[in-house]
Amino acid sequence: MPKEKEGSPAAMNRTTVERKSDHELVVRRTFDAPMHIVFEAWSNPELFKQWWVPKSVGMSLVSCDMDVRTGGTYRLVFSHPAFDQPMAFFGTYKEVTPHKRLVWTNEDSDQGAVTTVTFEENAGKTLVTFHELYPTEAALDEALAGSAEGLPEQFAQLDELLAGKS
Repeated sequence: MPKEKEGSPAAMNRTTVERKSDHELVVRRTFDAPMHIVFEAWSNPELFKQWWVPKSVGMSLVSCDMDVRTGGTYRLVFSHPAFDQPMAFFGTYKEVTPHKRLVWTNEDSDQGAVTTVTFEENAGKTLVTFHELYPTEAALDEALAGSAEGLPEQFAQLDELLAGKS
């Protein structure tokens, strides 16, 4: 694979995934779009459905209900040919600061993380920081072996969606 030139869009937009502690995961990526457009992709169900599921895993997001406001709830239902039945993920938005910050709980299990996503704009580009705090080290280990593996692909898909909107 050719090395990306420093300063190229590919190098600048690379997704970083970092285990910050036994309970914390931090993922960062800079998107070439203004903050309000990036925030909309995280808070508008029609846009969210277009990028959230990594294409390589063969899953489908069959329903996406999002009431993106402080105290609002979300419910995402996924299907996969290997699943006996669809799988639901759900929780509550603990904080919604338009264009700047989203905080939600993952209540589908007692090992669910609290997720915080922040948006920082600089010169028309937006740095997204996706932070998950897990209740146990085992829960983070499981996420790193599963859903968190897809985050770079998800963020690349978001980048593609945003390229078509800006």
